[in-house]
Amino acid sequence: MRIRIVDAFTDRPFGGNPAGVVLFDADGFPDDAWLQRVAAEVNLSETAFAHPLPAGGDADWALRWLTPAAEVNMCGHATLATAHVLHTTGTATGTVRFKTRSGVLITTADDSGTVTMDFPTAPLTAVEVPPAVAASLGVEILGAYDTGENLGDLLVELADEKAVRALEPDLRTLASPGGRGVIATAAADASDSGYDFVSRCFFPAVGIDEDPVTGSAHTALAPFWSARLGRAELTGLQGPARRTGLVRTALRDDRTLLTGSAVTVIDGELLTAP
Repeated sequence: MRIRIVDAFTDRPFGGNPAGVVLFDADGFPDDAWLQRVAAEVNLSETAFAHPLPAGGDADWALRWLTPAAEVNMCGHATLATAHVLHTTGTATGTVRFKTRSGVLITTADDSGTVTMDFPTAPLTAVEVPPAVAASLGVEILGAYDTGENLGDLLVELADEKAVRALEPDLRTLASPGGRGVIATAAADASDSGYDFVSRCFFPAVGIDEDPVTGSAHTALAPFWSARLGRAELTGLQGPARRTGLVRTALRDDRTLLTGSAVTVIDGELLTAP
């Protein structure tokens, strides 16, 4: 059984966010416990598992995402990685519809290999800054926003790009009221930087101390910054200094389009069968 490691939201190896991708031939997933063991062995922020669906339905592939510790409702970079593998191996062309916990998600690859994903836009509700989050981050928080049950993150706005880049949170005490984690963001310091806002994401509750580039977080970041900057199409830079990636966003009412590139860096064989 083939297993691939794909760097998503980057056009070069060892950038962006790596995801594991496992494609099954059969119409069904193996045992949940086996999937979780594979995800723990890969030990990346997410491993994607997909299998083909019968023709004529509302989706082409079933898709699930697992961290080393838990299954999650939504994952952008592993969806991008899966679409990339389907297209680069000739398994699929053009548009692919994935049946997921977040409904049917549609991806479209262009001739250059860039993939655009159609995701539900996260609802944003202003909330009081949780004292535990403020203490864990150790910086001034300008505002906090709940991102809804599906995403399950707390989005916090910081003063500037420098503050986001310098974050060293106490991950032992960092927890989101929604359950998954915390998105820290600020506007880009320079207007000619090539991106409009920056972010970093911390998800220790699901076994991910820091996720380098989180596609799903941009379903909340896109409406947040589009409202402030007055533009529906933006580019976000995410990640710690050692590993960053760019996510292009386009707000379309209750949907957010996320666009990025991907590179396969490892193509191997999984020797332990389900």
